[in-house]
Amino acid sequence: MTFRSLRLSLLSFAAIGALSATAAVAQDAASPERPPSPSITPLGTIPALLPTTPDDETPEDEAPDASASLPPPTAPAVTPIPAVWAPAPRDREGRTAYGLYLAGRYLAGRSAEDQAGANGQGAAYLSEVLALTPEQPLIREQAFTAALLSGDLDDAAVAAPSGPGVPAVLGEAGRLVAAVQGFVHGNARAAIAGIKASPIRPPHAVAALLVQPWIAASAGDWDLALLSPSPGATDSLSQLMLFQRAQLLERRRRNDEADAAYKAVATAPGAQPAIVIGYGEFLERRRRRDEAVAVYDAALAMQPTNPTLIAARSRAESGGRAPRLPTDRQGVVRGLLLASAYASQGGANEFAAVYTRLALNVEPDDGVRLQLARYLTQAGLDAAARNVLAEVAPSSRAEYAVARVLMGQSFGKDERPEDALAEFQRAFATAPESPEVAFALAAQLVELQRNDEALALLTGPVLGGANPAGEVRFLRGAALEGAGRVAEAEAELQAALADQPDQPAFLNYLGYLWVDNGTRVEEGAALIARAHAADPEDGNIQDSLGWAQFRQGQFDTAVATLEEAVSKEPANAEINDHLGDAYWRVGRRREAGWQWNRVLTLDPDAERRAEVETKIADGLPDPVSGPASGPATGGGDL
Repeated sequence: MTFRSLRLSLLSFAAIGALSATAAVAQDAASPERPPSPSITPLGTIPALLPTTPDDETPEDEAPDASASLPPPTAPAVTPIPAVWAPAPRDREGRTAYGLYLAGRYLAGRSAEDQAGANGQGAAYLSEVLALTPEQPLIREQAFTAALLSGDLDDAAVAAPSGPGVPAVLGEAGRLVAAVQGFVHGNARAAIAGIKASPIRPPHAVAALLVQPWIAASAGDWDLALLSPSPGATDSLSQLMLFQRAQLLERRRRNDEADAAYKAVATAPGAQPAIVIGYGEFLERRRRRDEAVAVYDAALAMQPTNPTLIAARSRAESGGRAPRLPTDRQGVVRGLLLASAYASQGGANEFAAVYTRLALNVEPDDGVRLQLARYLTQAGLDAAARNVLAEVAPSSRAEYAVARVLMGQSFGKDERPEDALAEFQRAFATAPESPEVAFALAAQLVELQRNDEALALLTGPVLGGANPAGEVRFLRGAALEGAGRVAEAEAELQAALADQPDQPAFLNYLGYLWVDNGTRVEEGAALIARAHAADPEDGNIQDSLGWAQFRQGQFDTAVATLEEAVSKEPANAEINDHLGDAYWRVGRRREAGWQWNRVLTLDPDAERRAEVETKIADGLPDPVSGPASGPATGGGDL
């Protein structure tokens, strides 16, 4: 088991693993305050979602704020499908709809690394095809999907499919996109009229419910904006809608009603901290600071370490200026981000990405870009996620460092270690004081066997404090082992295990080191057995277990264990190599040869390739006789 095989799981130990948390997004997005600018530590902090301006006064009733200089997109007239295109439709440059379609489909499927802007150009071609052949339902659906993925939301609004036979997942998404884009372009009245005439249905109904009050307020339709959920509803969605209603009542200066609405939802069982903070901020805006402090104190009694509650209480007690109410745009953005969090928690990360793209189009923000990249990654759209991360500006220092780490992780997952290293180095250059960034860079250096550089980071001022975390001790151990300083490596790995005695990766790494070196085979096997019990689905730990059995002479058992490990990690050269050794020892020599030849197709490093080629030519020598618990030896045993 090499360090490389632990690369991704190891990174999850650091705080950067918190970057994908979505529950925190739902709470942060619900709050009308702008949190303090995020420090790079912890790296997983969600940057502020929306700008707000502190003000002691309740803002005047605002005019609709969904204005923009561009007119709303309009769909072309649709003509019946012709029996035959004669001649084929062409654009002004003479390109046929056929050629544009093929080019659009090809480019829309290519990654940003293959060709810069490929996805966006593909979507643009498909939009041109749609303009030439508006009667083609399949092209409309493909153009809509491509525009959504590339972020061309005006084109998506134009291409939105509708009519009989259109799946709701596309048709209702199109209606949501059209409504939000209409709002963005200053046509809130038309947007809300479409929703009133026919409410947006599942699977996009939740997103519509969370944005329509703000679009209605922008359109001046206060009856719809202040529509209340069912009386007595206690589910989290209803609570958030009631919270929005309280904000809009305050916006209308119906302060007594707003007070009662805020209080009811903030004191409900299980109220989210963001909702409680929203009530406190209302009290601060009313100059009822003592009451606001009491509200924060009650919440802090349940969550004494919540940093947002602590900051809110400090502001109220010191007489600081309370955040203003959200504008219509801010309300729409927060509604979309809440819908994204709900969708992601339900496993619908594609929906989450669509809603977050819409939010980003309403109010550009690098923090929202980071969240969009997370959802795209969780949906398996890694190239699209990298496109979004590339848009995060260096001027947004904290967000830029996070984006570079996420980009590095993405390249690491795609087996592009040098590209990953370059991204981690950019992150470190931006935030050299961040332990999380330094750790990510050090881990990548260890993977590339640049162990001395990794150790300089791991023992330096950022990570080398008096009591380093177990993760740091573990990574030091891996770097020291890679540098051939095995005794020092064992000491660091044992220290890491003392810090976190049940961490499967720590148990596995130290156990494998002892087993593979043949020094403390039984003790190492016991550690690996504990690791396997804690994480039985991990193929690398299963490999360690099988190798420990092999080293103890339990060859038949090792075969079964290693076959299962290969089924979990079929492209892992080391595990396939181990299985070949086990086959040889039980007399299945043809299968051993096949397995070793398989290793050569899996891009092994030069050392393993040479060892495997020797085994293919000569097989394994007979094991040294001795007790069954002792290490097996012979060519190819690492």
